[in-house]
Amino acid sequence: MPRYRHISVAVPVLAESENLPQLLSQLRGQTFRHFTLYICVNNEEGGFGFDDNQACLRLLQQVHDLPLVVIDRSSVGKGWTGKKKGVGWARKLLFERIMSEHDPDELVVSLDADTAIDADYLESVLHTMNTHPASSAFAVPYYHPLCGSDQMDRPMLRYECYMRHYLINLLLIHNPYAFTALGSAIVFPLWAYRRVGGITPLQGGEDFYLLQKFAKTGVVELAHAHPSHSLSTVKPQGRSSHRVPFGTGPAVAGGLDLMADRYPFYSPQGFAAVKATYDSFPALYLHDCPTPMTAFLQQQLCTDDLWQPLRRNFHTADRFIHACTERVDGLRILQFLKSNPAFRLPETALPVNFLTDPLPTLQAYRNQLFDREMQLRQQAHS
Repeated sequence: MPRYRHISVAVPVLAESENLPQLLSQLRGQTFRHFTLYICVNNEEGGFGFDDNQACLRLLQQVHDLPLVVIDRSSVGKGWTGKKKGVGWARKLLFERIMSEHDPDELVVSLDADTAIDADYLESVLHTMNTHPASSAFAVPYYHPLCGSDQMDRPMLRYECYMRHYLINLLLIHNPYAFTALGSAIVFPLWAYRRVGGITPLQGGEDFYLLQKFAKTGVVELAHAHPSHSLSTVKPQGRSSHRVPFGTGPAVAGGLDLMADRYPFYSPQGFAAVKATYDSFPALYLHDCPTPMTAFLQQQLCTDDLWQPLRRNFHTADRFIHACTERVDGLRILQFLKSNPAFRLPETALPVNFLTDPLPTLQAYRNQLFDREMQLRQQAHS
């Protein structure tokens, strides 16, 4: 009997009256029907999105053909106040509400209102998680559709290619933090969510830190369960946005001028240095030895004694290596690569020029990276 038989779909909503009807329509058309939709309509008290959110609430009041739970953090007296605000808190409220109403084997599908899904999306992710029932989460593949505006499509393609290039290189070195974190592309069971202590409700990046928690305590699934089954892929809008401090929206809003500095492509030498450090963990259990990341970690963690405290606390090689992997996590890897200018590939070393090449050329490069990523995803957990 399959472990997972019901899905809770969690969607934070802020000023999404244009996108919400499409999402509701796509959920109505799902081939898998055993799901409940949870929506948190939210904004700061008296802040951005209030009028649009009221339109969303009116629309949701007319929905009678979907199992729907609405959390109103938008209406007068219900909006965010103080420091507890933003998409991170909206996701936290959604996940906690789901946790209060379902057993540990409930499957949670995290979506965004601007994300398109195919009719078999829920069936597809359920199939994947039932094929890998011990996995803590599924980082679903994504693909930003073009919107037809050169001003928006060009930086969106540049940012997406940056993310795919980064993930491909982590997959090539078999790193446990090889995943791309999008709030609209995460699936997890409640038992795994409880085990990691829930989501850290940040105003941005909460999806990355949640997946990192899942990676530290279990396995983040990357690949679809079976090639003969339809590919699970979400299609978020690559729109310009300042709602969160970083991610696709701010990257597109910032345009191409700042891309090379903020989102550089990293060289294979940088990832080789990360791999060499990970490969040193068994030797470090026995004695200190230099690694490519030692100086960076000493500075970042404000200590010259990186490994002896771990040896004292973790008395077997396996537990010590796991502790090292937790310490040198996905955030530390990114910080390490950013800290060394020698690891940055010059834009002229890329196979395309995002400033001058026609969009079909950039699109073809994105598709090439997508295909390579899907191939490596499948190999990683086959």
